[in-house]
Amino acid sequence: MLRALALSGGLLGAAIVSQFPEFTQQYTQRLGGQVEALQTVIADFDASATRAEMTREEALASMGGSVFLENRRRDMRNTIDRHARLSEDLSVLKEATPLERLTMPQRVADTVLARATYDDFRPALPLTLEGGISALVGYLGGWLAVSGVLALLAWPFRRRKSQAGLTF
Repeated sequence: MLRALALSGGLLGAAIVSQFPEFTQQYTQRLGGQVEALQTVIADFDASATRAEMTREEALASMGGSVFLENRRRDMRNTIDRHARLSEDLSVLKEATPLERLTMPQRVADTVLARATYDDFRPALPLTLEGGISALVGYLGGWLAVSGVLALLAWPFRRRKSQAGLTF
């Protein structure tokens, strides 16, 4: 019974982790679109600043005096910061192989983008090398996790060795 449960845990882990390469590929596509959209907003802001003969920082510093302008300045700074963060993630993910992406879940960290990717994501059979390796890693992880939990649960019920050294 315990082996069957461990096998089930392994199969569940394989099914889940084998989808990571495809998920990161779709996330990377969405990430590229998001970076381009943010770049358009920033370029528009920079063009407005240039027309006013200001640098970006000067333009941001001049935005004040009303609640609206203070909010807009904060929003623009957040947009610039997010663009920098997402651009770095995109660069790293694009340069990585699908197998290398397995070690980069921290690069799939934008929750809004990850949620949107997940909402449209449809699982597929892992018919690629990276999908197969991911399935193997997931299987081993799931098997080990379920086996460990079952071993912990069964630990209080194990029989102790007798004085003669025999196991019951």
